[in-house]
Amino acid sequence: MKAIFLIGYMGSGKSTLGKALARRCDVEFIDLDDYIEARAGKKIREIFADEGEAAFRDLERRMLVEVSGKDNVLVACGGGTPCFGDNMELMNSCGTTVLLQTSHGRLLERLKRGRHKRPLIANLSDEELDVFIIEQLAKRMPHYGKSAEVFDSTLLEDENQIEEKCEAFISRFGLPVKGSIEEKV
Repeated sequence: MKAIFLIGYMGSGKSTLGKALARRCDVEFIDLDDYIEARAGKKIREIFADEGEAAFRDLERRMLVEVSGKDNVLVACGGGTPCFGDNMELMNSCGTTVLLQTSHGRLLERLKRGRHKRPLIANLSDEELDVFIIEQLAKRMPHYGKSAEVFDSTLLEDENQIEEKCEAFISRFGLPVKGSIEEKV
């Protein structure tokens, strides 16, 4: 199986769905942000602070090239990854890009709950966060719109919903399930 790249705005469920799929499927899961931090030996916010966004985007691109060469891999990209350079073209040429699309209301709920983990939005009020999401999505949609596929990730709020979305994703994209007959042949 060629690489599958999960793209979408922060809070769209890339890591949640990717981790759940990796538990069920015979694929390697890579969270690109975690991969970058492990290779760089520091947190992304530290890279931004110490070296600037341009240096981070260069590092992100190099790490994206590394993971793009793998087979049987599911890659959760950072929300901004598709928006820089020719990253979308690279991902589309090496595998399948899947935009995880979530309703605005659900994104807002998820980001309100998890904003303390996200430096970019940690200090925004609820109203500022709402406006921020709208403005950022407007800027990013031309890039996200280059994805080969779109998958609804609005319902990932509990184990049952995550399981249902995994089943739908596996069925739609033909991921090899661990222990399946196809795997043993």
